[in-house]
Order: sequence, then C-alpha cells, then structure tokens
Amino acid sequence: MTTTVYTWHIANLERETSDGFVFTAHYTVDAKDDTYSAGAYGSVGLERPAEDELIPFADLTEEQVIGWVKDKLGEEAVANVEAALQGQLDEQRHPSKAAGVPWTASS
Repeated sequence: MTTTVYTWHIANLERETSDGFVFTAHYTVDAKDDTYSAGAYGSVGLERPAEDELIPFADLTEEQVIGWVKDKLGEEAVANVEAALQGQLDEQRHPSKAAGVPWTASS
C-alpha cells in the first residue's frame, strides 16, 4: 500500500505596510506517493489580532502561518482538500477515462 505525503506551503502573504498585519495568506498543498503527485492552491483572509498579539512580519515563520491557514479553513476543509488530492492521485493510478480508437491507422 502506498502512503501519501501532504506538504503545505505558503506561496505569498499580503500585508499592511504600516504594521505588518497579514490579511491574506496564499497557500499550496502538494500530495505525493511513491509514483504520482497532485497539487492545490488557495487563499484565505485572516482576521486582525489584538494589537498586543500582532507578530512582527519579519518574525513570522511558515509553520506559524500554515497553522493560521489550517485554523481558518477548519479541520473539515483541510481534510476535504487532502481527500480531493488523494482522489487525483487515485485517478492517476487507476484512470477512469481514456481516449483513443480501437483500430490501427491506415496509410
């Protein structure tokens, strides 16, 4: 049985230049097994934290922002994204559709 590895990354952040508040996170999710791969892209809007909880932009880590993205999406949506990617891998492994003709071309 193959194991699928899901990797979340932050592709870009949009922020206020005045205080570094990140209001939008753009993310990617890559799914890979031993042979196939699939990917997804999305964006989420983030709520402004209290002033004393605002983390300076330069101090943010990708892991921290991925946590914000997953929290904003919620467990069900995260699971749905990963399930959709698994579906793409399954389709690559066992295609349900094909194209072509059953005869050889004549000259």
